[in-house]
Amino acid sequence: MRTVVWLCSFALSVGSLVTGCATSSAGAHKATGVDGLVGAWRSKVQFKSGDWAKVRDLEFLYVFNPGGTMTESSNYDGAPPVPPAYGVWRKTGLRQYEAKYVFFITKPPATFEDISKGGGWQPAGYGVFVERITVSEDGKASNSTIKYDAYDQAGKPTETGNEADVEGSRLSF
Repeated sequence: MRTVVWLCSFALSVGSLVTGCATSSAGAHKATGVDGLVGAWRSKVQFKSGDWAKVRDLEFLYVFNPGGTMTESSNYDGAPPVPPAYGVWRKTGLRQYEAKYVFFITKPPATFEDISKGGGWQPAGYGVFVERITVSEDGKASNSTIKYDAYDQAGKPTETGNEADVEGSRLSF
């Protein structure tokens, strides 16, 4: 009987120790931000070509979710009003990632009267970003390049090959 009690106590002790180490390790790993791309990021974006090249204060906020989905919003989502972008991401190498995300483009109403009749900002197509991201060794910063293409409602390209440089930082407490 003593052997059974001792074995049960030993098993519970080892189980607690393993669980405690796993929890402690996971918490420390998450706290340092070195778990790859997963998490929230803020980036400064500077286009080298296209309509956005003249904008000097463009910023993106991203959330990269476990499992490969992501959301992006910019400080210009209200000009003209557009929803956030949604997309996917994948790991391509050591601290290397690729993201592809899409947002809807809107066109302004022709007149104020169109707004008063409920016309508002109508769909005008969509934009596609493909971003290649390198995360720093400490996991707190990133550098990337973006390729941007825009399409009309029928899927016909309206603007292609625009490129941007991006400097990002992980959001943390």
